[in-house]
Amino acid sequence: MRMSLETIEVETAQKPNAAVIWLHGLGADGHDFEPVVPQIVGRGERAWRFVFPNAPVRPVTINGGMSMRAWYDIRGLDKTAAEDAAGFRDTDALIRQLIAKEAARGIPASRIVLAGFSQGGAVTLYTTLRYPERLAGAMALSCYLPLAKSLPAERAAANDGAPIFMAHGISDPMLPFPMGVQSREFLRSLGYAVEWHQYPMEHSVCEAEIADIREFLHRMLP
Repeated sequence: MRMSLETIEVETAQKPNAAVIWLHGLGADGHDFEPVVPQIVGRGERAWRFVFPNAPVRPVTINGGMSMRAWYDIRGLDKTAAEDAAGFRDTDALIRQLIAKEAARGIPASRIVLAGFSQGGAVTLYTTLRYPERLAGAMALSCYLPLAKSLPAERAAANDGAPIFMAHGISDPMLPFPMGVQSREFLRSLGYAVEWHQYPMEHSVCEAEIADIREFLHRMLP
């Protein structure tokens, strides 16, 4: 795996004082959510930096071993499928590099929101809950909680109270709605503050969701 991630960056004003690190889904790239930035931050409204990294290209078992941009390998979506723990650890190290890069540019962890869609959302939950410094929050869109069994032993107390925005499409055929609900309930059982949103959509993002994302981010990064 490469030592660092390529990123696309969008700054909404000069001298950003907060950052949103937003991870794309399987097979997409960092440009995927770039177009939503103007819907989240109006001109002159906030000085934020949006960081959209490109996942490394790797073979994905569930897609017949085809190589594509992926944060980790997916061997199957049923409960018996082994999860790619090593892939999560490797990607977690790369995301921590991005957080450290923002700190070096003057934006502390407390002014950073981690966000992600699908695979990117799973990584967002993995890293946020294990990160040793308090983050401003997390947005986990159309995803699930990975490696849930190891979380109680690996969770970082610094983010026990981090606000978590979770959203899911009721008609999602890729990651069925109950997967999201089950992840929400497990996180709440551990005491995490999960703000839940659901929408009449499939495995995608809708206008109502973008409006809710905007409200959440403006609340987390005043």
